[in-house]
Amino acid sequence: MNVPEWLAGRARNASDIGLAVVFAAVLAFCAYRIADSWGGGYWQFSCAAGAVVCLIALLRRRERAWAAIAGLAVAAVAIPAALFGGLPAEPGPAIALGLSVLVGSAVRTLPVRSAGAVAAGGLAVVAASLFSSRTLAFGVPAVTMLNGAGWLAAVAAGLAPRLLAARRRAAADKVRRDERLALARELHDVVAHHVTGIVLQAQAAQLVARKRPEQVDASLAGIEVAGSEALAAMRRVVGLLRDERLGAGGADPATHSPERLEDLVERFGGDGRTVRLRLPGDAEETAWPPEVASTVYRVVRESLTNIARHAPQARTVTVGVTRERDAVTVEVTDDAPRPSARSPRHRGYGLVGMRERLEALGGTLRAGPREDAGWAVRATLPVPARERR
Repeated sequence: MNVPEWLAGRARNASDIGLAVVFAAVLAFCAYRIADSWGGGYWQFSCAAGAVVCLIALLRRRERAWAAIAGLAVAAVAIPAALFGGLPAEPGPAIALGLSVLVGSAVRTLPVRSAGAVAAGGLAVVAASLFSSRTLAFGVPAVTMLNGAGWLAAVAAGLAPRLLAARRRAAADKVRRDERLALARELHDVVAHHVTGIVLQAQAAQLVARKRPEQVDASLAGIEVAGSEALAAMRRVVGLLRDERLGAGGADPATHSPERLEDLVERFGGDGRTVRLRLPGDAEETAWPPEVASTVYRVVRESLTNIARHAPQARTVTVGVTRERDAVTVEVTDDAPRPSARSPRHRGYGLVGMRERLEALGGTLRAGPREDAGWAVRATLPVPARERR
């Protein structure tokens, strides 16, 4: 079960129930006020029209655009019906509240043109209410003031989260572009690593050709293998670099060795916090390709940074790096007590950059709360077949 989605569903259900209660209270209040001031059955039309719009507002999640159109249509029909039928002015409070929900929901979620059209339709309803016969002292109908205020509140409530979401998307896109830039900067180191090997083997082949000509074929085969490895490594790193706007610049070396990983973990310790590091014991198992080594280093660094920033109460942190035949797995866990401040809405963009890098190299990333306490980040990165010796 996806816990965040389950919680979001429960929150939506609770908000709809609360909204239904508010609608019912407004309808009852309107019926009481109209019956008290107008008498007879004058309240029936207003409450019926208001109930229809409120019901449409409660069902808006299924099809927001059509729900908004239907609500606006009911309001547009109610205005002349009330005017020519000698009924209380429309749209009344119930319709105004229902339209506010519909317009706000549309402005928040629909595409720009559709959202703008719904907002314009709501403003047209407000303008049509000017034909109401009951006016305030300065000539503006009370019903227009009510619907105008509701429309303004709906547009503001819809625009605020929409703009916030747009800013978050822009920030996430910037993180992805920055990560691609980092990969582009590391490309030089990856190419240098492999091409240097090719040059060395070519020089060795020249010596072999002079002294042992019969071994030239084996040397050439080694050069071919090294060239294939270089092309594969460049393909993996360049696979993400499809944005023509990417530039170049200085960067940290791409070849982070296990010793540098130990230094990183050692610097993170202290302040009453214990950090444990587990690395593969065999030196051959830690002979990762440069792009894999730099990604392992980046995952550990970002995970430790998140712990320092979001879980300073953690006392034990475990960093585990394991190597199987075809993959490297990095797991960083902490024992921060639950509840943790790192809810999904406050994770920031570090995970976005890590996921972008891992997926570019064919890996995966999972991050979330542990069953007992704390947080866990688990990254799996495939090791190219030609690199496994």
